[in-house]
Amino acid sequence: MRDEDPSGRAAARARRSEGERTRSAILDEAARLATVEGLEGLSIGHLADRMGMSKSGLFAHFGSKEGLQLATVERASALFDEKVVSPASNAATGIERLRGLVDAYLRWVEVDNFPGGCFFASVLAEMDMRPGAVRDRLVSFLGDWLGQLERVVRDAQAEGAIDPSEDPAQLTFEIEAALFLANAQFVVARTSEPLDRARRAIERRLAAAAIDVR
Repeated sequence: MRDEDPSGRAAARARRSEGERTRSAILDEAARLATVEGLEGLSIGHLADRMGMSKSGLFAHFGSKEGLQLATVERASALFDEKVVSPASNAATGIERLRGLVDAYLRWVEVDNFPGGCFFASVLAEMDMRPGAVRDRLVSFLGDWLGQLERVVRDAQAEGAIDPSEDPAQLTFEIEAALFLANAQFVVARTSEPLDRARRAIERRLAAAAIDVR
């Protein structure tokens, strides 16, 4: 059997690339909408109208409302990794990685990636009492995020930057509480004040958790 004509392979690659760009654009818009209208507010028809597409064309990308919701969560998760997790990963020490995660999260909120604030803070509040695959994926994301924070707290303890008597899970809870409230207040106020308050609160808590070397 003869190989496919090179021009045919190039055309197929171009179609795949265009399809991937279209899918990414759809999911970016879906993630923005979800922070305002909720994941339950997403529909194939509404999103098709927003994108200037036919319902059948958009349906072909996702197949169902739940498929669209799950794909939207995965897209937001990839963006979160890119904007929040990855920038902090190259820091030399645990305490620097912890501060990097805090700073990157607050920038993630402040640069207004999504009109309703942090995607995950918004949709977790909506889906927490709705059993199913979407809720399960969101709960998994939250567990991964809190686990990431707790790991860098433990790294900082191992390096001597945080007192080993501190409970890493408790410290993680307090940091996340400050970030969560900062996001909620920022969405309402649209000023940097709650984000600055969160930075100060977390820095004070880390100072209190530091080993006293006097």
